[in-house]
Amino acid sequence: MSDEKKNDLPEKAAIVQRDYETYAIAPHIPGGICDPATLRKIADVAEKYNAKALKLTSAQRIAIVGIAEEDIKAAWSDLGIPPGHAIGLCVRSVKFCPGTTFCKRGQQDSVKLGMELDRRYHGLDLPSKFKIGVSGCTNCCGESWIKDLGFIGMPKGWKVVVGGCAGAIPSIAEVLAEDLSDDEAIALADKVINHYKASDTKKRLGRYIRKIGFEEFKKDLGV
Repeated sequence: MSDEKKNDLPEKAAIVQRDYETYAIAPHIPGGICDPATLRKIADVAEKYNAKALKLTSAQRIAIVGIAEEDIKAAWSDLGIPPGHAIGLCVRSVKFCPGTTFCKRGQQDSVKLGMELDRRYHGLDLPSKFKIGVSGCTNCCGESWIKDLGFIGMPKGWKVVVGGCAGAIPSIAEVLAEDLSDDEAIALADKVINHYKASDTKKRLGRYIRKIGFEEFKKDLGV
């Protein structure tokens, strides 16, 4: 290896590994829900290009870890799956639990809402990285309280929370609205994301909200 270390390759959706020689790629699997054929394809590609490991990520993806730079393009071509946005200033992931689709504890359909939020926003450019969590009940398996934008299923609808973060400066989200229908929750998500996108900040959403004040943020959204 040369004295100059290699970097991530955003244009190839590849993240350099600790050896600064090999890379990880992460196919996009919304909510971590897929069919067996997708798993076989990922395993086949990992074997073909001599990956060092497959890693189940906290963003509900399967990362193919430790492939050579010269194999990245071919690996993506063989996969035929769009990349998950694991790097960059954008909506990184929409994490959601099984909700009423599968789970006996679900109060709301987190899979339906999560899929729609993923379709609308995954990869959208924003002032900073942005994560969304959707939980079908108060057990909060989608980690909604520590996401930039979170949804929690309650008996009468969705509780929407904003400004959470599990990063270097952790924070718990604040309640923005309660008892919303799916359509109302999506409409509020649009307001939050469009307002944040139009801001002149470079801060993570929670830090931006704390700077301007939560009540001012709510006022700006018309909530």
